[in-house]
Amino acid sequence: MSKIAFVFPGQGSQSVGMGKDLYENSDTAKKLYDKADKIMGASLSGLSFDGPQEELKQTNITQPALFVHSFILTELMGGKFKADCTAGHSLGEYTANAYAGSFDFETGLKLVKTRGELMKRSGEIQPGTMAALIGLSEAQVIEICEKASSVGIVQAANFNCPGQIVVSGDISAVDKAVEIAKAEPYKCRLAKKLEVSGAFHSELMKTSDSELRIALQNTELTDSRIPVYTNVDAKPITGEDEIRDALSRQLVFPVRWAMLIRNMIADGVTKFYEIGSGKVLAGLIKKIDSNVETFNVSTFEDIKNL
Repeated sequence: MSKIAFVFPGQGSQSVGMGKDLYENSDTAKKLYDKADKIMGASLSGLSFDGPQEELKQTNITQPALFVHSFILTELMGGKFKADCTAGHSLGEYTANAYAGSFDFETGLKLVKTRGELMKRSGEIQPGTMAALIGLSEAQVIEICEKASSVGIVQAANFNCPGQIVVSGDISAVDKAVEIAKAEPYKCRLAKKLEVSGAFHSELMKTSDSELRIALQNTELTDSRIPVYTNVDAKPITGEDEIRDALSRQLVFPVRWAMLIRNMIADGVTKFYEIGSGKVLAGLIKKIDSNVETFNVSTFEDIKNL
């Protein structure tokens, strides 16, 4: 029996205007955006709908904005059909857990608000960056990081799909990794730095790690009603303690997206619905296995067409 998975995007998928059509066409969306603005103590809806882009891409705004947008889409989809399992890329793992019932909307948004603030602060305490290396194997990227680590911390942070790996760490070490990747013998097809405010999924996030763990310990979670495949281990979990642990470890460990998707497919998933802004994950999934079907749900129109 073939299974359906819902997957949720992370930072980098945001765009000005996301959610505006939902707000204009649905009372449910309006109520949830109003509630989100109260929890945030700021107009998250305004920044999502009208920008400016510079502000929307700040980590502490991007994460809640993406969480709220994706969550509202799942609410508006209602009972049309349900996923058998779920996952999310980095921040998206929180949305996946909200969908799976590990915590409710308000609890999830408060956690995401805390996570975004902590990650932004980590980026200020220990400035770092990230870079995408395209066209290299996992072994080559790990080797490059080992060579570049002579000038600072740098490690593989996102194993997105075959030939697309993101590294993260000190600015000098990431620059060095990019330089090594472009030269012989690697001749990387593309090595480019990303517009991020910190070295996410690396040791440099340790300044936030313990505080996020405390926030998670103090948050009431429940077992999820469907399996959530985690970024850290790429395996399905449902227990509240496992979920808490996976979400806290996620900050300093790499996102094993390619392995996670392969494991979902091995467990019978044939249809993936990317729910939220952009089409990044659907693109990655197709590169991991071109035989599966991918769909995007990001607008009110998409929901009507389901």
